[in-house]
Amino acid sequence: MATCRKTENAEYHAAKERQGQIEAQIADIEDRVSRAQIIDPTSLSGDKIVFGATVTLLDEDDKPVRYQIVGQTEADAKVGRISYNSPLGKALIGRKVGEEIEVTVPSGDKFYLVDKIEFI
Repeated sequence: MATCRKTENAEYHAAKERQGQIEAQIADIEDRVSRAQIIDPTSLSGDKIVFGATVTLLDEDDKPVRYQIVGQTEADAKVGRISYNSPLGKALIGRKVGEEIEVTVPSGDKFYLVDKIEFI
């Protein structure tokens, strides 16, 4: 009987701890939502790369690669959306067409040329 109570107490405490973690996650998400701003890239313009811009780069082999600069929660490099906070995102913000970019990524140094900036 005593072993059963220890197990029940351990399960109870583990569940309470998990509940606390989930409540902290909920609070974090609520905070993000309360501060979120919707940005329509089509309403943006300019000749510099900013949040929301879609950028076409030429890699070292002159092969075009295209990325949209987005927030961390929207980022998915596989579909061409990179965070403004990523190494490449940070290197791109504020750049113009014709500028060369050097960025250090886990696979090494990469070099790009900004070919086109769009707000689509």
